Amino acid sequence: MEQMQSENREVLQERYELVLERIGEMGTETMGHPALDAYFGKMADFSQKLSGYYAFVNEGHMREAELAQLQAWNRDLYEDILPENYDQSWGNPAYGAAQMDEQWGQLLAHVYKELRDGIISAAQGDLEDVLVRMELLVEIYSACVVTWKEEQKLPSYETIRQIVYWHSSDYSDIRAEKTISRMTCPEGNPAVDIIMGADLEDIRYLYRYGVYVTENELEIARFLCGLPQETIDTMADTYTEGYRIGFEVTGKDLSIKKTVDLYYHIGFERMLRKAVENFARLGLKPVVRNINLEGAKPNRQYTYDHKDDHGLFWDKALMQRKLEAVKTAYEHHKQAAKEYAGPAVVEIFGEEPFSPVSKPQAVKLSPEQQKMWVEYSAKSMELYAQYIPMPERSFTIIAFPVPEIGENFREIFEDTIRVNTLDYMKYRQIQQYLIDALDQADHVEIKGMNGNVTDLTVNLWKLQNPEKETIFENCVADVNIPVGEVFTSPVLKDTNGVLNVSRVFLNGLEYRNLSVTFRDGMIADYSCSNFPDAEEGRRYIKENVLFHRDTLPIGEFAIGTNTTAYVMARKWGIEDKLPILIAEKTGPHFAVGDTCYPHTEDVVVYNPDGKEIVARENEKSRLRDTDPSEAYFNCHTDITLPYDELGELTAVRKDGSRIPIIAEGRFVLPGSEALNEPLERT
Repeated sequence: MEQMQSENREVLQERYELVLERIGEMGTETMGHPALDAYFGKMADFSQKLSGYYAFVNEGHMREAELAQLQAWNRDLYEDILPENYDQSWGNPAYGAAQMDEQWGQLLAHVYKELRDGIISAAQGDLEDVLVRMELLVEIYSACVVTWKEEQKLPSYETIRQIVYWHSSDYSDIRAEKTISRMTCPEGNPAVDIIMGADLEDIRYLYRYGVYVTENELEIARFLCGLPQETIDTMADTYTEGYRIGFEVTGKDLSIKKTVDLYYHIGFERMLRKAVENFARLGLKPVVRNINLEGAKPNRQYTYDHKDDHGLFWDKALMQRKLEAVKTAYEHHKQAAKEYAGPAVVEIFGEEPFSPVSKPQAVKLSPEQQKMWVEYSAKSMELYAQYIPMPERSFTIIAFPVPEIGENFREIFEDTIRVNTLDYMKYRQIQQYLIDALDQADHVEIKGMNGNVTDLTVNLWKLQNPEKETIFENCVADVNIPVGEVFTSPVLKDTNGVLNVSRVFLNGLEYRNLSVTFRDGMIADYSCSNFPDAEEGRRYIKENVLFHRDTLPIGEFAIGTNTTAYVMARKWGIEDKLPILIAEKTGPHFAVGDTCYPHTEDVVVYNPDGKEIVARENEKSRLRDTDPSEAYFNCHTDITLPYDELGELTAVRKDGSRIPIIAEGRFVLPGSEALNEPLERT
């Protein structure tokens, strides 16, 4: 095996030297086509930067370099797509369209992005991944040069598109294998090596990841290094204990698991080092995938412009090819996948809100491709659930602010720690009062105020044995930190009306005056005021909330009870910067997509009072055994209605009698009054 690996490295090195030689020629040759000469000159320049960076890292210079040199490398690799340069970047499909035409602009921008996506691979010493990206560029260049020299014209767009298509297809196996291996096998993980081995007081360690680094990341790392060990322990213990409790309260056996999947933003390594030690005591080793690793976002518009690039080549055959590659990779790591315990996520908040520009030059999926992408997402999740049994895994999520949130960062950070460590026993009792009232209800009515036009009826599960059953889960600080919600999977039939929110951020994108209409629990209409053109707003919602589907069900109805978090947001003026993890606890929220219990509906779960939570499915997820493609949507997007827009939330019994829960933004149910105390102090 060692000899085979050595021979493979030799072959890769030979190919790498050949591709670098060709790229060197690319940088000096001219075709006589001004736009393509400029493009390939730029690509050659970036490729040489990337190869220089790869050599710099893998010859051991990274650890010896001065901070200024590391910053220069980092800036040099990312500067072309930074907002101030993006209008003139070949990574911008609008710029490429202006130089060539829309189709060529899209294709050339995609190839540039493919090349740029090799930066992290270069930082990790993954020669193969860097190489195949450069070979794609050279193959396209060669096709253009040959046709231009022989026929004085460009090859057809379809010729170049096919090169990109087969690149994606041919390397499906390798990329799937690396992804699944990195997710399930803890050995030789570059990010874990940094967490556990780096000198965290030497800020240069942040540049070893290869992601974009700004003062934001430098400051959070310095800040955490300056915190008392007791504070670090509190942060890490809350995170890992939530993970452990998530297994305990659902009766899942953590002892059969061996790996925990870390998601984090760089700069939090000191907390994560302590967390890894905690996880070790639980018998878990950490893994970190590249997609789990976040640095600064060099340009969110660039990311948004390329989110549907697969539309350039997505078809049925490629879909099947990728699914087969993923299945083969899972099969190869079958035992390790079974021992995978699930993700443990550290989110950040405080970044400047982002509302994208929808560019006509960016790739859009055709209606047929949208359906295929939905099908692919569903089948990918089926494979995941096949090899990583959902009833046996769990997760946890916690969030902290970053310095970009503003001059009050330190105070906001301290307040966030307090929010994350609230007395869950106090909340558990208050939330039980809410559940006891809601368990009497046939349905719940929610109405807005202060200009909010919400008027929604949510139909609830009907209890057969109220002495032993309950509709809502009493959610304390375990998998979803912080404490503060009761939630259920609503009955779709007779769930009707309009949900309206003046401003909300979903998956990092802003929505203004978002309205969603439900008929029998399914989205029937939607709108927002982000764009002058109403149809553009609908397209924005369909792409980023419905994920190209025609409709989604309401999968969750919840009442957030964390008024302390709500007041914290108002105190510091950061309502628009809260992550959904905290924002969902600051008012009633409604998720579109899957239920609260996707793929685990048959796992019996209980509230602390001993009652079984029976509302674990709806009319869609009930199809899981007969038609899984109709049962699951592989998305779950929470939309929160803040207290100051909430006029009424009332539980309505079958006989029409009413139990007020919230009125004019205040809790009015007996036993819940303590939740108003933070609100009264504002």
